[in-house]
Amino acid sequence: HLREVNTMNLLFILTDNQRADLMGCSGNPIIQTPNLDQLAETGVRFSNAFATTPICAASRASYLTGLYERRHQFTFLTPPMRREFTAVSYPEILKSNGYRTGIIGKFGIASNGVPPTVEGGEDTLGRMFDHFDNFEWTDKGYEVKQPDGSIRHLTDVTGEKAVAFIEDHAGQETQPFCLSVSFNAPHAQAGDPRHYIWPDEESDLYVDDVIPQPANADPAFFEALPEFIRNSESRVRWHTRFDTEENYQRNMRGLYRMVSGVDRNVGRMLDALDHHGLRESTIIIFASDHGMYYGDRGLSDCWQMNEENLRVPLIVNDPRTTVRGQVRDEMALNIDVAPTILDLCGYSTPSTTQGRSLRPLLEDAETDWRSSFFCEHLFDRHDIPKSEGVRTEGWKYIRYFEQSPIHEQLYELSTDPTESHNLVSEIRFAEKLDEMRVLCDDLKQRSA
Repeated sequence: HLREVNTMNLLFILTDNQRADLMGCSGNPIIQTPNLDQLAETGVRFSNAFATTPICAASRASYLTGLYERRHQFTFLTPPMRREFTAVSYPEILKSNGYRTGIIGKFGIASNGVPPTVEGGEDTLGRMFDHFDNFEWTDKGYEVKQPDGSIRHLTDVTGEKAVAFIEDHAGQETQPFCLSVSFNAPHAQAGDPRHYIWPDEESDLYVDDVIPQPANADPAFFEALPEFIRNSESRVRWHTRFDTEENYQRNMRGLYRMVSGVDRNVGRMLDALDHHGLRESTIIIFASDHGMYYGDRGLSDCWQMNEENLRVPLIVNDPRTTVRGQVRDEMALNIDVAPTILDLCGYSTPSTTQGRSLRPLLEDAETDWRSSFFCEHLFDRHDIPKSEGVRTEGWKYIRYFEQSPIHEQLYELSTDPTESHNLVSEIRFAEKLDEMRVLCDDLKQRSA
């Protein structure tokens, strides 16, 4: 289904903490995302896309390499990402094959508040990127002071730098580009009581909208959670953002405005590609690093294996394809993006890659696809419990393996999509529980 084009450019757009349902094209009746909706209408949207680990640093490393966290061993506070893994990253492979590679915005592979931590430092970054503009480290926060003293929103600064990269490429079509654009939005601003800080241009949006309360928001649901979750950092952050109806509405409207700000800047990039005649030679992929609790379960932030945190938006828009406006419901993972990028650009995937190219699904080809995947969270912090699990097409199994005794959860997703009823203690599901335990052990071993 792909018509030949000599060489394709690649634009990979990644947001931060944007859950799968924060797009109009994914069924949200309130949020305004016309440019993302247009990408989905002329491309392929994956309705069951997931992060294999719901935390920024580890997930971004998985996007970069196509590897599980257990394999690349990188998250916050770990040693630098090893050279053996950056060597098989999609930007390094494309750069070695003549692409002009760049990253603008949040690289995210960082540790303990220091600049990007990759083995080999600047030399390794140079092997991956011709253009490395990880400006989140020099311009903290969303309000970026300009040389003339004025303030610009970080989302707009990111968009402008991406447009400048595209414009700089115009007239140099003999060398294809691979540009990764990573927005900090809609991540809340740590330490700022406003939490969600949006561009001025989005201030008039959602003023009169009432955002519905999430599933499992009843206080009784939270009280029934185990103590180690009730006392976790997720509850601390809920108190600062979603503890009252007033806080919830203010912060959700702010969150929606931040997503709409990203969407507007995606539109600016699309306009730049159109203006310079590059749209038909540029593959565009849109995703987020992981999902988020927005007050769900009486919690905030990510880190746990529930659907809210694992599900991410994923759109692939390849102008060569004749398959347009399709929604695929196969399980797509963050570790699939790197091999997909390489495959669509015409290069082989390293044998060590654990993800799979999505190209057969984009071409509507018959293929034997996965029916389950392993997920994990290994960040070592006392108030954020570690966990691992497995998701199949109809079931979810989660275990908090450092608790004593181990705390387990089992959900039948076909009848309980909001994961409201833990079935672990019900005798009639004992056989299914054992089956999911074995599957989790098997997938865990294969992901290492």
